[in-house]
Amino acid sequence: MLRSRFTTLFLLVLLSTSPLLALEKTESAKDASLTFRLPTAGGKVVELAAVPAEKATVVCFLGAECPLARLYGPKLNEMQAAYKSKNVRFIGVNSNQQDSLEDVKEYVKRYEISFPMAKDYNNEVADRFHAVRTPEVFVLDQQLAVRYRGRIDNQYLPGISRAETTTHDLKNALDQLLAGKPIEVTETKPNGCFIGRVKQNEVTTKLTFCKEVAGVLHRHCVECHRTGEIAPFSLTDYDEVRGWADTMLETIEDGRMPPWHASPKYGHYANARFMSEKDKEILREWVAGGMPYGDIKDLPELPKFREGWHLPQVPEVVYEMRKRPFVVPKEGVVEYQYFVVDPGFKEDKWVTGAQVLPGNRSVVHHAIVFIRPPDGADFRGIGWLTAYVPGQRINMLPPGRARKVPAGSKLVFQMHYTPNGSVEEDISKVGLMFGKDEEITHEVFTLIGIDQEFEIPPHASDFPVSAKVRRIPPHAELLAIAPHMHLRGKSFRLFTKQDKKKEILLDVPNYDFNWQHIYELSKPMSLDKVDGLEFTVKFDNSKENPFNPDPNEYVTWGDQTWEEMAIAFFEVAEPRKHKAEKKTQPEKKLSKAEQQKKQVEEQKKRDAELKKKKEEQIEAFFKRFDKNGDGRVDLEEVPLATQRYGRIRDRNGDGVIQRDEL
Repeated sequence: MLRSRFTTLFLLVLLSTSPLLALEKTESAKDASLTFRLPTAGGKVVELAAVPAEKATVVCFLGAECPLARLYGPKLNEMQAAYKSKNVRFIGVNSNQQDSLEDVKEYVKRYEISFPMAKDYNNEVADRFHAVRTPEVFVLDQQLAVRYRGRIDNQYLPGISRAETTTHDLKNALDQLLAGKPIEVTETKPNGCFIGRVKQNEVTTKLTFCKEVAGVLHRHCVECHRTGEIAPFSLTDYDEVRGWADTMLETIEDGRMPPWHASPKYGHYANARFMSEKDKEILREWVAGGMPYGDIKDLPELPKFREGWHLPQVPEVVYEMRKRPFVVPKEGVVEYQYFVVDPGFKEDKWVTGAQVLPGNRSVVHHAIVFIRPPDGADFRGIGWLTAYVPGQRINMLPPGRARKVPAGSKLVFQMHYTPNGSVEEDISKVGLMFGKDEEITHEVFTLIGIDQEFEIPPHASDFPVSAKVRRIPPHAELLAIAPHMHLRGKSFRLFTKQDKKKEILLDVPNYDFNWQHIYELSKPMSLDKVDGLEFTVKFDNSKENPFNPDPNEYVTWGDQTWEEMAIAFFEVAEPRKHKAEKKTQPEKKLSKAEQQKKQVEEQKKRDAELKKKKEEQIEAFFKRFDKNGDGRVDLEEVPLATQRYGRIRDRNGDGVIQRDEL
């Protein structure tokens, strides 16, 4: 299932209550102190003179590994090319202690930076400018007066990638300066990573990297923050950790790292990720106390991580999503991509283990593989097979449990890509392990709770939508839960209903589209005594939601991220013997005439049931929308979602829905 939507844009803006606020002070430097001479990645020297020849100079503080600095590198390239003829100069500065000159060279090469990119050793230039984050830009006039400082625009924020830019802060400042007009907005708050400054703090703590801090990072961070994984930087090396210390603390204080969004008050989950207050305090004290290294003999070994396939052995079969790579653009929003694969199964298969292996972890946000059975196949659930999300560890299904893949089925890859600032390619694949039919005691499949007929009004900040699982299989056990919404998703709460009592099983108070978690129960939960599984999701369509594409829109169901979904997936396992018992009931042999009579009677019964169901639906529709009881409903009174997905049509075009039109 989906977990948690990880993207390389996860670094967060600073909380107003954070102790790191001191770093955010935007003091103005004196003009004379802004001159500098620095070595560049190209082996030359770049100089900012006291009286520059250019009408304007843009000094851009960038980091080699910061996700937002990577995304904005190509944008700054385009601006440099556009303003070169207008006598504007761009200079890039890297002040991170964790970024070597070789790292700067690699950044320039990978993102094709065309303006000079300098290395600021000991962050002296960053200190003069009072720069705080990467990316952060400063616009200087010919007298070296700072006329604008802050962000480039509002397209990218930590965890947010807008399809379009709506506020062009740097461009506006340059255009107004060149036109001799007052700059309307002289300062904005930069977003991104803290500059990894060299700190001259006195050591005031007995805690050391080797003895205490490395262990905390090993427990909570290096699963993703290591070479070859999707996190944008590593936390396995002392120098790297020192450089990222402020950003690391910020994400932890904000509750975004380690990534986990379920409330600990309800349910017990095998894959829960919580950092204890004790471990948080170790990091706080160590950073504040000067970050001493300690004795190398105290340094613990890195945890053992298996690269590639995480299944107990190499999969029996492997299928690529397609033969040629899918090209991921360097920026923008890439809609979901679908690839259909024919595995050529001539007989039913029982899958006991499955894993998606991303071809390019830097851009594969998540991937799901579905089973598409042939028409008429004996098949249950929605077709979920397996999924990939960053940091997920793949296990085999419990003994005796397996998913059925009918003969003739296709496999459908649903791929979600996140651009990272450079053009990338991907060929992801899925590996499968099989069990023997006689050894499978439980069939695993995925149920769904869903509501498609909602309509979220503009500016609604807390809009609820409820749904439930329509049928719970007898003798089944619940294995895992995965809620799914899009950019306006705010919260999720799942209830179990039993003897008219409702209890909370899962509470996600701050849903985050970037992290599509699968909440795996610590122990399978018997559903024998559960009468129902119901959930309520809430949506935030207000301007206060920074992910919101447009708070002025009515929002209905749809596949695209600017539309919405209200879904919960439920992994269940049902004993096969109950199905077998039903199938082995002896049946009386009928004559041909008796068979025909039985078929006619069964068809009449189906027709009667269908007619009754239609009548019930019509009655429910008019009860809901025919407020005055006159047997007609104005089309404009019916929400768009109901018109679209409820198949409501004004067939004669008179603007009114009559009973016969339903």
